[in-house]
Amino acid sequence: MRIDSLHPVISARLMVVDVDAPLRSAALSLSRPAIGLVVVCHGSGEAAGVLSKSDLVRHLANSGPTEAPIAALMSRSIASCGLDDDLHSVWQTMAAQGLQNVPVLGADSKPLGVLDIRDAMKALFKQEELQERLLANYISGIGYQ
Repeated sequence: MRIDSLHPVISARLMVVDVDAPLRSAALSLSRPAIGLVVVCHGSGEAAGVLSKSDLVRHLANSGPTEAPIAALMSRSIASCGLDDDLHSVWQTMAAQGLQNVPVLGADSKPLGVLDIRDAMKALFKQEELQERLLANYISGIGYQ
């Protein structure tokens, strides 16, 4: 199963902020339900980094200035995936690295969406249930339906 099979879900989770935007812009995006990561972009639209809810909370918990620029807080090393990547492989990487969200980037490094690990798990479970049902039908003599 490829990441592009989840396109409606991942595109709905996409929040983008400019690298020069104030921290408040990212905080407003992260305050929306189901948004756990914002993709920070250059003016050209290419991803420059990411900022998670955890990054923001950690900054504020350490009495960081609320007017700090996003560029000072964002993670510049981006673990990302593309639409053609295998969902299971991306999920394994996310689990191994303890990531809740990863940006989905196009070939031009422009963001297309954000994959949440729960959405990946849900899709993988559905795929396994289908395989199980097909195998049970095959064994019981019904054949593939």
